[in-house]
Amino acid sequence: MQLETYISDLLYRYECVTIPEFGAFLTQRASATIEDATNTFYPPKKTVSFNEQIQKNDGLLAHYIADVEKIPFELANEKIAKRVNTLKSYLTQGETITFKNIGEIVFNKEGKVLFEPTYQLNYLTDSFGLSQLVSPTVTREVYKKEVEAIEKVIPLTITQEKRKSRPYFKYAAVGLIALTLGGLGTSNYYINEIEQHNQLAQKEATQQLEAKIQQATFNLNPLPAITLNVTKQSGNYHVVAGAFRVEDNCELIISELKAQGFNARSIGVNKYGLHEVVYGSYETGEEALKVLRDVRKNSNEAAWLLVKDLDLVSE
Repeated sequence: MQLETYISDLLYRYECVTIPEFGAFLTQRASATIEDATNTFYPPKKTVSFNEQIQKNDGLLAHYIADVEKIPFELANEKIAKRVNTLKSYLTQGETITFKNIGEIVFNKEGKVLFEPTYQLNYLTDSFGLSQLVSPTVTREVYKKEVEAIEKVIPLTITQEKRKSRPYFKYAAVGLIALTLGGLGTSNYYINEIEQHNQLAQKEATQQLEAKIQQATFNLNPLPAITLNVTKQSGNYHVVAGAFRVEDNCELIISELKAQGFNARSIGVNKYGLHEVVYGSYETGEEALKVLRDVRKNSNEAAWLLVKDLDLVSE
């Protein structure tokens, strides 16, 4: 039984997934962050933690396993208990337990549980399609050395301290430099050139950012296509390929997926206003999870499982 796979599926939709008599994985929303050292912007995400004090069986994990594997609820609980005994045995022997896409658990010298998340997946569905962004360094006060050199030649009756406390004096100094170098006309021409350049750069950056957000593209790696005999477009278990703000992007992705052998289609707009495209819809959770594992392994690690009852969905 791939316990970590079931837990990973549930972490997309729930903030607490408990393993009875072992502990619970908890998620908490974290805002977007900026790493100053590398000028990297990271999208919002769900941080994952582990609490060994929460061990009461809430039935969530067992119900999900019973539903996916089509087994009785009691048998699902027995399978979980058997796996927990194995995990505890490994921990007491000093081994590290790895939950794929979630994190690692190990006992420290005091016998306390230590958990280290991996952050390989972003379990926050609101951030689907958003990746980290590196921004170039913004250089300010380009002409600082030129200002200091001219101040030595043309002394100003303003001290360093007064200039800091009165920022408009800095702009007066810059104006004096412009007059000295080429006159007022040359200065105005130079300023206009800078203004036009800044407007073009800002327009180009805005267009690139809007295109990145609207397309919300994901990479379909040029790996061998998965051969799937899918002939039925019904069922409440859907393997989601992506969600797109622009509907035209759906047709492009659907065409690519159909070329790879999937019975892909659009299942409409979700509550966030995004058009969802699926690899296919399946009658049973077991069938859907098999396809999901193959897709994650071969082409799209960001694919996820959606359990939803669809009344009518156009092909």
